[in-house]
Amino acid sequence: MSKGNWLKERIPLNIEGISALLFKEEIPVHMKKWLFAMGTTPFILFPLQILTGALLAVYYIPSTEMAYESVRYITEDLQMGFWVRGIHHWGAHLMIISLFLHMMRVFFTHSYRKPREINWIFGFILLFLTLAISFTGYSLTYNQLSFWAATVGTNLIQGVPVIGEFLLRMIRGGEDVGINTLTRFYSLHVWLLPIFITILIGVHIVLIRMHGISIPKGFKKESYDFYPVHMYKIIIVTLFLLSVLSLLAVILPPGLGDKADPLNTPLHIKPEWYFFPVFLFLKWVPLSFGMLITGLAIIGMVFWPFIEPLFSKNEKTRNIISYITGSLVILILIIFTLIQTFTV
Repeated sequence: MSKGNWLKERIPLNIEGISALLFKEEIPVHMKKWLFAMGTTPFILFPLQILTGALLAVYYIPSTEMAYESVRYITEDLQMGFWVRGIHHWGAHLMIISLFLHMMRVFFTHSYRKPREINWIFGFILLFLTLAISFTGYSLTYNQLSFWAATVGTNLIQGVPVIGEFLLRMIRGGEDVGINTLTRFYSLHVWLLPIFITILIGVHIVLIRMHGISIPKGFKKESYDFYPVHMYKIIIVTLFLLSVLSLLAVILPPGLGDKADPLNTPLHIKPEWYFFPVFLFLKWVPLSFGMLITGLAIIGMVFWPFIEPLFSKNEKTRNIISYITGSLVILILIIFTLIQTFTV
C-alpha cells in the first residue's frame, strides 16, 4: 500500500473538494471592484495584528510599574520595535475604517436582507469586538492620555441601567483604574477578544458561503474563479496595505506621551477618534439618558434587517427609507466626529 493511500484511509479528506472550496469558488463579477470586496481588508489586517501583537507581547509587561517603560523600550531601544508597534497601531485604525466602509457598502446595497439577516448581526458583533480590542490595546500603553481615556471610558458604564455599577467594578477589578484593570485589559486584548473575533470571522465566512455573495442591482450575474484572479488581487492588496502601514509607522510613529499619573488629571481628555460621536453626545446629555438613547440606536441598527420590513411591503419604499436612515446616521457620525476633533 502506498503512503498516499495509507494516509487517505486514515484521514479521508477529499483533496479535490478542499481545492474547490478554497480555490474554485465562483466570485460575482462586481467583486472585481474593491469597494464591493472591502470585507477582505479587515480579513487581511487581522492576522497582521495578531502577528505584530504577538511580537509586542514578548517585551510588554502588564503592570502599572513596568507597562509604560516596556512600551518605551519597544519604541526607542528595541531594534525595529518602533516599526512593529507602528504597524500594530495603524493597523488597528485601518481595520476599523475598513469595517465601517464594509458595513456601509452592505447597508446601501441591501445585502443584509433575507436570507442574510443573521450575518448582518454577526458583522455588527465583529465591529463591536474590534472597537473593544482597540480600546483595550490603547489603554495598555499606560500613558496619561490612555490612562485617563480608560478612566473616562469605563466611567460611562455607570450609565447602564441597573447593572452599571456592577459592570464598572467587574471591568476595572475595583473602584479605580489600576493594576487589576491593566491585567484584565491585557487578557482581553491578547487572549479572549482575538479568540472570539477569530471564531466569528469563521462563522461569518461560512454563512457567506452558504448563502453566496449577494449581487447588487445593476450588475450582471456573471462570475469568475477565486483563483487566480481574486487570489492575485488579495496578494496585491496585502502588499499595498503593508506598504501603507510601513510608511505610516515611519512617518507618523505612535508617540509615548507622559507616564500615567492618577493624581494629575489632564485638562483635556479625549478617546480615540472612533469613539468621538458617542463621547460628544454623552457630554451633551445626562449620562443615563445618553446611554439609553445610544443603546436603542445600536439595537436599531443591529436588528435593522428585521425592522425595515415593518415600514412597508413595497421594496422601493423600503429602499428610500434605508437610504435616508443610512445617510442620516453617517452624517451624524461625521458631524459629531468633526466637532469633537476641533473641540479643545
